[in-house]
Amino acid sequence: MLYHLFEFLNSKYDFAGSGLFQYISFRAGMAVVLSILISVTFGGRLIKMLQNLQVGESIRDLGLEGQMEKKGTPTMGGLIIILAIVLPTLLFARLDNVYIILLLVTTLWMGAIGFLDDYIKVFKKNKEGLAGRFKIVGQVGLGLIVGLTLYFNGDVVVREFGSSQSTEVVSQNAEEPIYADVKSTKTTIPFFKHNEADYNFLNPFNDKYTWIIYVLIATFIITAVSNGANITDGIDGLAAGTTAIIVATLGVLAYVSGRVDFSTYLNIMYIPNSGELMVFSLALVGATVGFLWYNSYPAQVFMGDTGSLALGGIVAVFALAIRKELLIPILCGIYFIELVSVIMQVSYFKYTKKKYGEGRRIFLMSPLHHHYQKKLIPEAKIVTRFWIIGILLAILTLATLKIR
Repeated sequence: MLYHLFEFLNSKYDFAGSGLFQYISFRAGMAVVLSILISVTFGGRLIKMLQNLQVGESIRDLGLEGQMEKKGTPTMGGLIIILAIVLPTLLFARLDNVYIILLLVTTLWMGAIGFLDDYIKVFKKNKEGLAGRFKIVGQVGLGLIVGLTLYFNGDVVVREFGSSQSTEVVSQNAEEPIYADVKSTKTTIPFFKHNEADYNFLNPFNDKYTWIIYVLIATFIITAVSNGANITDGIDGLAAGTTAIIVATLGVLAYVSGRVDFSTYLNIMYIPNSGELMVFSLALVGATVGFLWYNSYPAQVFMGDTGSLALGGIVAVFALAIRKELLIPILCGIYFIELVSVIMQVSYFKYTKKKYGEGRRIFLMSPLHHHYQKKLIPEAKIVTRFWIIGILLAILTLATLKIR
């Protein structure tokens, strides 16, 4: 919003200082500051309001140390995160950017699903919350929107230099390279020298059906990552801190992918207009860091599904937008192992119950963070160690730009 206002003032009246808003780095910096201020200042007021409404978390006794002390802690704190993401993005990002629009839609869409789930749990006193099939419908719905937009929207392109695949070929002069902005279903494969693959190779039929494969893949990724984030949100500060690390890394990847000089040097896809996602990325980092002011151990508020589903959906769509979705198992390793630990535990329990008559477990409890709680490791130490692992995974993810 402010970008468009100051662009007008600069072009029409040469307004002093308005040129600053042309710089992504300036707008991203302003977004992170504002998002932290919003989450810290608004967070305290929302917590008091939730306490007055008696919007407290109902805790199941799982035999974990300090667990029952959290009973009655306000939930739905994800509203703090959503507000602190949306307002700075609306103010400082380019609102004509298709990637920004997609991420705003994702934030509100998944936040609404999570809010409905929390509302049923808290106000309807139904511990199960929103039925799983309705969550899946919501996630699939978002997958359709995102997949179809990324596949068909004319602004979602990859720039290929020395290409003649498109009518939009540009050559300013003899010294500048010819390039074309082309529609593509290419994605990035880590650790390979020629690190690009096209989803067309999965299509045994006519190319015109590739969009179906792409939408199915996008839907699967959004569903898996949002559920992974949801499961990770089990102890104070874990999901917020982990997501801040992930999205900061995605922001760096978006920035280098959106600049010709960096993308050429790193030999990665140049994705026009993707650098704008740095503004959204830092708004989210500021929102989660500000949320940790209240959510770090011992938590004064929980994000609930309102926050965790929104954060997971954002990570998935962000990765798809910059064509780095195959890096998710590495970058989102914490989400991944938390989700896999639940799948392994449930599958093994059912298998052994059928085979031996009684269910057996791989972990003391799943998700994985509860396993370590059962081993009497302090909650704050578990979170800190998971954050350290998340930082190492982020470094490894960035290293894939050069390790091939």
